[in-house]
Amino acid sequence: KKWSWLKAWAMNVAKRRGRQRATVALARRLAVIMHRIWSDGSEFRWAREEATAVI
Repeated sequence: KKWSWLKAWAMNVAKRRGRQRATVALARRLAVIMHRIWSDGSEFRWAREEATAVI
């Protein structure tokens, strides 16, 4: 099964910087995404292809 872009990104960070830093980086990225959703009322899209197709 293919990973989501978010997990793939976090695994890439973990390879480069270590698991603990990747965990913190992922938590921060999720917080930024949630803040963005709450502030402008948009919906989270799991696939990046959908995001670029809408714009």
